[in-house]
Amino acid sequence: MSTLENITSSSIIFLLTGVPGLEAFHTWISIPFCLLYITALSGNSLILFAIVTQPSLHEPMYYFLSMLSTTDLGLSISTLVTMLGIFWFDAREISFNACLSQMFFIQLFTVMESSVLLAMAFDRFVAISSPLRYASILTDLKIAQIGVAIITRGTLILTPMVALLKRLSFCRSHVLHHSYCFHPDVMKLSCTDTRINSAVGLTALITTAGVDSVFIIFSYFLIIKTVLSIASPEERKKAFSTCVSHIGAVAVFYIPLISLSFVHRFGKKAPPYVHTLIANAYLLIPPVLNPIIYSVKTKQIRRGVLKVLQLSATKE
Repeated sequence: MSTLENITSSSIIFLLTGVPGLEAFHTWISIPFCLLYITALSGNSLILFAIVTQPSLHEPMYYFLSMLSTTDLGLSISTLVTMLGIFWFDAREISFNACLSQMFFIQLFTVMESSVLLAMAFDRFVAISSPLRYASILTDLKIAQIGVAIITRGTLILTPMVALLKRLSFCRSHVLHHSYCFHPDVMKLSCTDTRINSAVGLTALITTAGVDSVFIIFSYFLIIKTVLSIASPEERKKAFSTCVSHIGAVAVFYIPLISLSFVHRFGKKAPPYVHTLIANAYLLIPPVLNPIIYSVKTKQIRRGVLKVLQLSATKE
């Protein structure tokens, strides 16, 4: 085996990719991406600050929303440096260890978001099916335990997946096809047998987003069944209205995820920039749209955010 084929992972420098074929327009392309990052960071920070500072929002539903905003902030920050670095400075190089770290946090916050959406579905089911016992079931301690379980679950599932990349050798091109480190993307560059990595990655996907999506659907089946048993049409409408924001958050998380999976499997003939744009949208759409959805559809959140903005304006 040649020296090139024996390159170890510790000495690898990967090259990230911006938008293939549109490198000359990276500065212009960075403008909408920059606006999206500003929207995601400011929107989620506002919601998080409003929930922390407004006593009226110290309820289970809003605690879960604060978890969602935290994961969205983490997801945005995980990709911000490399993505804007490519667009602004053509800073494409990333070391193997830095790549693994970014990959771990992107995957961790993605898994956490899926878990939080499942917890929010359970929250809506309890609120609708057992409104009188809602506060006693979802106590502060129980919510804190759910939060710890979400972080622990993601860490335990993803650590082996990322650690197994350490055993790989890379003897082909070191050019990644995204502006951040993506697990399947890194595996494709290895000249080592990656069947174990693929199996562990698929298992991680099925046991997180796969399982969560099934339980979310099941939760809504139970919610619909409960709501339909309510006699008053007005009460049915009110019960359903409490779920609208959560349904929107589930949609903006799973639709880009499914779209990315389909493009990777069936869109091989699509132009390279299509893959890149969908991959970037997959990570940016939920953090950008979730604050908008909850601010528009949830009166209490809208009031809380407005109070925060009014207080900051008064101080100035």
